[in-house]
Amino acid sequence: MSFATLGLSDVLVRAVAATGYTSPTPVQAQAIPAVLEGRDLMVAAQTGTGKTAGFALPIIEKLYPAGQAEAGQRRTPKQVRVLVLTPTRELAAQVHESFRTYGGELPMKTACVFGGVGANPQMKAIAPGLDVLVACPGRLLDLVGQRAVDLSKVEILVLDEADRMLDMGFVHDVKKVIAKLPSQRQSLLFSATFSKDITDLANKLLNNPARIQVTPPNTTVERIEQTVYRVPAGHKRALVAHLITMGAWEQVLVFTRTKHGANRLAEYLDKNGLPAAAIHGNKSQSARTKALADFKANKLRILVATDIAARGLDIDQLPHVVNFELPNVSEDYVHRIGRTGRAGRSGGAVSLVSPDEEKLLRDIERMTKQKIEEGSLEGFEPPAQAELNSDRPERARGAPSNGRGQRPAGGAGRGQQARADKPRSDKARSDKPRGERPRTDRPRADAPRSHPPRAARPNSEPQDSVSEERRHQALGNRMAPSSPSSDAPRKSPGNRPQREKPALFGR
Repeated sequence: MSFATLGLSDVLVRAVAATGYTSPTPVQAQAIPAVLEGRDLMVAAQTGTGKTAGFALPIIEKLYPAGQAEAGQRRTPKQVRVLVLTPTRELAAQVHESFRTYGGELPMKTACVFGGVGANPQMKAIAPGLDVLVACPGRLLDLVGQRAVDLSKVEILVLDEADRMLDMGFVHDVKKVIAKLPSQRQSLLFSATFSKDITDLANKLLNNPARIQVTPPNTTVERIEQTVYRVPAGHKRALVAHLITMGAWEQVLVFTRTKHGANRLAEYLDKNGLPAAAIHGNKSQSARTKALADFKANKLRILVATDIAARGLDIDQLPHVVNFELPNVSEDYVHRIGRTGRAGRSGGAVSLVSPDEEKLLRDIERMTKQKIEEGSLEGFEPPAQAELNSDRPERARGAPSNGRGQRPAGGAGRGQQARADKPRSDKARSDKPRGERPRTDRPRADAPRSHPPRAARPNSEPQDSVSEERRHQALGNRMAPSSPSSDAPRKSPGNRPQREKPALFGR
């Protein structure tokens, strides 16, 4: 079977042959005729099976039958005829490039929009009207809100990697986009895995679709040789470097679970003579594009990526994929290793599993219904403890960690550190506490001049009983005890002093 027998024009057959493909893959052989017939599609196919060409080629054929534009067909400003939604920037760029490659000989107008870059160039590209728009949902809704694009005349809608789109939380954005589309349209849904959410979305989106299932869902490509290595987490970086060096791997894609882990691994490999770069969501779009372009051109030996890139990397003849850490979602394992073994080629997938990842490995084996072969660690020397600690912050031996609420190293605060720079007096300091040191009568040089102490005022207050009682009421217990006299209070029979009544009221 050839592409010409599927109903494609000579222009598209030549374009496909120029990319090195002469016969269609199973998913292409079933999807292309169904799309040309105008039917909705629900396709279950793993990455690397050629599904992008499975919808791009028949869409171009419908836009330009026999390689010619339809009579009277004119583009309307800001309007789009075909809309392709993808979950990631890399996948959007890849799909857009496929449309440009296959339609290189046709006057087809295409554009690709996603976040992370300026919107003005994208708005200018859409302004004349487009045949095909490839977009990520978030940026597309922004442009719709600015009235930079009109989706009311879309003829064909494609949801590529629909399962990933739902996993990344785009379900609400996708529904908002669908609400902007006309009800009469052709809808195509492609997904590598099928969950209940995907099935529910397909039932609402598709109208009597043709179901194409090339391989059982949630399975891996048979041509990929899978191996697992059980090592402690601290030994993984050294093992990756060992496998790449001893195996003479020239092009390796490594997946990590976190952005920080991707950066650390890329720095470690680069420091050990293995050129590597990291791509993830925190990297700018220009940095991600450059790293991916260098990797595809074999200028970069190792590319370290997070799962955000698992669906958008299409690299011809990629031989090796490494799971530095197993994904938390078992289905992501299928998409990670699907970067190799594409278009019928063979490939190798290596997974490094630490003791705390054993459950994730069992879940993956249960989902794929196969036991992954364990590799041999012969010839691998685990790193010494000093090497494991080499990337930790250095501090003096015995010094406490500079945690929250603790003094800086050296035990001095900022004020103490400033005072430490000042010269100290040669006079020895006393070891006695401050309260026990004798006070000197010598006045300080900068102290104000003191006046001679005042003489005590003579006690001219009357000493009669009325004055005594008034002082007692005013001062209370603070009044100095008076000398014993005949005016002392009388004693009670229990030897208890009895308060004297004020003389004003008599005795």
